[in-house]
Amino acid sequence: MAKWTAFPHADKQYEYTPATLKKHWARLHRGDCEPFPKDDAAVAAWIDYHAGRFQQAAETGLKAGAAGLNVANKATNIYANYVEKAERRKLDLFQEVAARCEAQQSTHPKDPNAFYLYAYAIGRYGQGISVAKALAQGLGGKVRDALQQAIALAPKHADAHIALGAFHAEVIDKVGAMIGGVTYGAKRDVGLKMFRRALELNPDSAIARIEYANALVMLDGKKALAEAESLYGEAAQCTPMDAMERLDVELARSELD
Repeated sequence: MAKWTAFPHADKQYEYTPATLKKHWARLHRGDCEPFPKDDAAVAAWIDYHAGRFQQAAETGLKAGAAGLNVANKATNIYANYVEKAERRKLDLFQEVAARCEAQQSTHPKDPNAFYLYAYAIGRYGQGISVAKALAQGLGGKVRDALQQAIALAPKHADAHIALGAFHAEVIDKVGAMIGGVTYGAKRDVGLKMFRRALELNPDSAIARIEYANALVMLDGKKALAEAESLYGEAAQCTPMDAMERLDVELARSELD
């Protein structure tokens, strides 16, 4: 595996031990409803993930087999989305995750994150090649179906609610409310409801506020700018508990600047 770029905000606050990881697990995983792992290698991979050692987390997770798949896939998704600068490499990483998740869905059909992390990977891949192209390739329906399955399996999966809200907004933004509704089932009110539900489930989430703000601007244009800026301001004030949350907060701060 080629060497990945280091996480740019390393902080000892994001370093957990197995004991402190377990203590803070519910807060750290309020977004994805991932259960605390029983496998020691998977625990070690999650410690690397939360600290921002994404490549180590991915490699250790893959070596752990089924127990480490979700941490490997999440580490790869987050790294590709926030840290990797080379566009082709980023798209390749998302495709790797999608392929692993498809296989995982067959062997672990009750694991919500086999579906959520798949949707994340192909959704970000679609944004990378352009949402219009992704819809033409049929990726839109796959994203929607995978997110709906994740929520069916884990109704409190805040991150899946965020992603599904973003799906509704992006489809309407790219093809319009009428075609979006008829072809993809995309509806403005459903999308916005998803974001509100995500914030109820995970009130500390910076990314929920960022994606909600982006969706409002896509759906309502200039009249939504004040509310969107307020949401970005709230996101920038969130207190990150790990590397991923820090990347979200930094994203909000950079947008405000």
